[in-house]
Amino acid sequence: MTVLLKDAFRPNLVQTLEGNPALIHGGPFANIAHGCNSVIATKTALKLSDYVVTEAGFGADLGAEKFFNIKCRKAGFSPDAVVLVATVRALKHQGGVSKNDLNNENIEALKKGCSNLGRHIRNLSQFGVPMVVGINKFISDSEAEFQVIRDYCKKFNVEVSVTSHWENGGDGAIDLAEKVARLADSGAAQFKTLYDDEMPLMGKVETIAKMLYQANEVMADKVVRDKIKWFQENGFGHLPVCIAKTQYSFSTDPKLLGAPKDHSLSIREVRLSAGAEFVVIVCGAIMTMPGLPRVPAADKIKLDEDGLIQGLF
Repeated sequence: MTVLLKDAFRPNLVQTLEGNPALIHGGPFANIAHGCNSVIATKTALKLSDYVVTEAGFGADLGAEKFFNIKCRKAGFSPDAVVLVATVRALKHQGGVSKNDLNNENIEALKKGCSNLGRHIRNLSQFGVPMVVGINKFISDSEAEFQVIRDYCKKFNVEVSVTSHWENGGDGAIDLAEKVARLADSGAAQFKTLYDDEMPLMGKVETIAKMLYQANEVMADKVVRDKIKWFQENGFGHLPVCIAKTQYSFSTDPKLLGAPKDHSLSIREVRLSAGAEFVVIVCGAIMTMPGLPRVPAADKIKLDEDGLIQGLF
């Protein structure tokens, strides 16, 4: 096993289509794990560049929370800025629009769905890191919809940048990059985690559930509570918690959209990741084995007769 993993411990340096360097190393899904790349990859990048961007996947209640409370805690990182990624389509869905109708302009649904964005903004502000909202532009989006989001974010004194990097590459993200650089250089960040190491494991779960998910209680049967108690009393109580739950809602119910509150966080199972040094709290009906779509992207990728790669877009 050591022989097989010898090179796997090294971050993988790749490049974008425009030649920008990227370190790919790890990156498990944030709905079931910590949702970001390895500490060694980030430390390597910090030695090589003035600005380093780390993706923390899925919603900010999952990826960002775990990046801050687990990775930054363990590695001693103190982030300077946050990019909160949003899409018009996702916010319309949070406002009640079915997936089949997301290409149609719907201002009222978007306004309703912005409550979800507002919850993420409030959540991130608790970590003391300034943010900018980056709207990932789709061709079906309208300028009127962008303006709704801009107006909404003004309430929080948060800037918005509409990015078209999917269509225009790096040129489509220049405005966002400039806004992020200004925030990072401003010195405004006062980063803090949501809980201390000394807080009991169940207290850590309740802190996240109530402060970020707006749940009013954490539910667990005796078997689960006894296991948490055993971890607490046998040398693992100082570890951070990694909550596994659906990425579609702040609750454990994927159909409970928007910004729900006063719901219950139900713990189904508890697992110890002793090597990674965190305790996994499995909630709701989440599956902890990720799966591929019915037709994976690889089915469309091929080499043409000139040896060029086709199907990446």
